[in-house]
Amino acid sequence: MLCHCPFSLSLVPQGSAHLLYPLRSLAPRPSFAITRSTRRARGSRAAVTMSSGSGSGSGKEVCVTGASGYIASWIVKFLLQRGYTVRASVRDPANAEKTEHLRSLDGAAERLHLFKANLLEEGSFDAGVEGCDGVIHTASPFYFAVTDPQAELIEPAVKGTLNVLSSCKKASTKRVVLTSSMAAVVYNDREQNPEVVVDETWWSSPEACERDKQWYLLSKTLAEDSAWKFAKENALDLVTINPAMVLGPLLQPTLNTSSANILQLINGSSTYPNLSFGWVNVQDVAMAHIKAFELPSASGRHCLVERVAHYSELVKIIHELYPALKLPEKCADDKPFAPIFQVSKEKFRSLGLEYIPLETSIKETIDSLKEKNFVKF
Repeated sequence: MLCHCPFSLSLVPQGSAHLLYPLRSLAPRPSFAITRSTRRARGSRAAVTMSSGSGSGSGKEVCVTGASGYIASWIVKFLLQRGYTVRASVRDPANAEKTEHLRSLDGAAERLHLFKANLLEEGSFDAGVEGCDGVIHTASPFYFAVTDPQAELIEPAVKGTLNVLSSCKKASTKRVVLTSSMAAVVYNDREQNPEVVVDETWWSSPEACERDKQWYLLSKTLAEDSAWKFAKENALDLVTINPAMVLGPLLQPTLNTSSANILQLINGSSTYPNLSFGWVNVQDVAMAHIKAFELPSASGRHCLVERVAHYSELVKIIHELYPALKLPEKCADDKPFAPIFQVSKEKFRSLGLEYIPLETSIKETIDSLKEKNFVKF
């Protein structure tokens, strides 16, 4: 059984809303305003595809919601590289600190249009979506500490998703790509071990989420389920992307949750958590969204996990990459390590992509943290 966010850790409650899902140990318990604005491992064909700027988007327009976020920023970058005009929703287009990294992207001056929208305001996305060839909806409420889960997480997640989809319906949008999460896939009572292969037919159990008070997981599960029901009832062409814990370079100036986990390991932590995660590179996640929009054959859900690995494996990889770094040498508890399992790569590969290896993702994350002065060594 899995949870999407490691509540036992001290994490930044902002940034990547689709990132984490630590596997729990199976051992017994004790209005509309527009403004203009490294190194690769062998076999990483996704990197070649992403940097190619194929120009396939020339003359087409795509709306990206929550554009200043970790994943969305890369989606905007790659869309611009491919020649698309991008309408990007942000909370405040005038906030230079939150939007400058978008405005400075190649092609942004000519083809990036920022607009203000509120997830919970019905009709807020109508003008931004109108006339677009497709919509990539990444925006989602994201809080760890909540006093009223229904009001603070669940209702906003579901309502926000349905508000965007309603705007897409009004505009007769050709295709909508929704950023969901492995949080909506793996939290259930099914057995999970190294022989088990999780795929897109799996769903997290709302009952299990509620029983264990995993409110964020519940919000992601109900939001995706509501999206599929809306799409079916309204003949909307919907595709979902379900990433696990997302690593890789940061475009945005703020520290996102997944990078904060890596930062903890290299910044003086004495122990590592007894957790197993799915991991995937942010560039793979971004490109999967774009391919899911571009390819007529793309359909359904897409689980995105390059590898499931325990924190102990991450520490080992980091040590091999940066031998001089002081890293935690022991686990936070003496229980058996949380088990790992497999996740099907079939749907991701059907998009014509191959995963960037975990080792590369970790190196890119740490190098980016260093470049942005979150850590010095």
